[in-house]
Amino acid sequence: QEKIIAHTLEKKDALVVMPTGGGKSLCYQIPGMIFDGLTIVVSPLISMMKDQVDQIKEYGVPALFLNSSLPPEEYQENMTRVREGQVRLLYVAPETLLTARLSNLLSRIKVDLLTIDEAHCISEWGHDFRPEYRQLAEARRRFPEAVCLALTATATPRVRADIRSSLGFSGDNEFVASFNRENLYIEVQPKGDAALQAVRFLERFQDQSGIIYCFSRRQVDELAAFLERRGHSVRPYHAGLEDEARRRNQEAVIRDDVQGSVATIAFGMGINKPNVRFILHYDLPKSVEGY
Repeated sequence: QEKIIAHTLEKKDALVVMPTGGGKSLCYQIPGMIFDGLTIVVSPLISMMKDQVDQIKEYGVPALFLNSSLPPEEYQENMTRVREGQVRLLYVAPETLLTARLSNLLSRIKVDLLTIDEAHCISEWGHDFRPEYRQLAEARRRFPEAVCLALTATATPRVRADIRSSLGFSGDNEFVASFNRENLYIEVQPKGDAALQAVRFLERFQDQSGIIYCFSRRQVDELAAFLERRGHSVRPYHAGLEDEARRRNQEAVIRDDVQGSVATIAFGMGINKPNVRFILHYDLPKSVEGY
């Protein structure tokens, strides 16, 4: 982290590959508090934005987010705060950053740092390619004075090269941390009666918090309902839920009001929850990177 932060403060672009839980967010939050201008953080994960903004505001850092989950009046209020220079860190979805509305606003503001989180989404060879991420190279050209920091937890050498090429990085600007996580225990079991296997699995973790990942929204809803009937306090989480229901379920998990979440991979990435004690992949992930 120290090397990456020092590199960023020298206004040198960087690609950072660091495992989940490795502390990537500090690599842009600390420079964001030191730079005079605005730090923009691009992320595809609405849940992560809310969680990180809530956390950093507790430390007195003026931060906010702009995405589709906000009601129109709050969205406009946040835009006004950015315009008036009241914000140091602004979290946005890639689609939001590319709108004419936000482009016009940011064209009149000094931007010192453009952070692209989940940067593997830029690469067509990444495990979660999103076409709108490809357009971030154009967004970067709009802020020629800003240093660019691209971060991801998983990227093969091919994906890393593609990210650097897409963003126009040059020189020695790649930081890759070790992925050896000695505190993790990984077990693979044959899948039989998966629902009952999930029940037996949860019984091993009484009063402990965790996440069960499913492949589809339908699977999430069906498994969550089944587990609740069996007396387990879980909440579903996927992109098909109403915004308010998704927010309510996320907060219940974060506050430990329930044991955990049954979710698609829309949940969990970037969630700052220190007491997660188990992860169950109910369905086999499509790739090792996805796992």
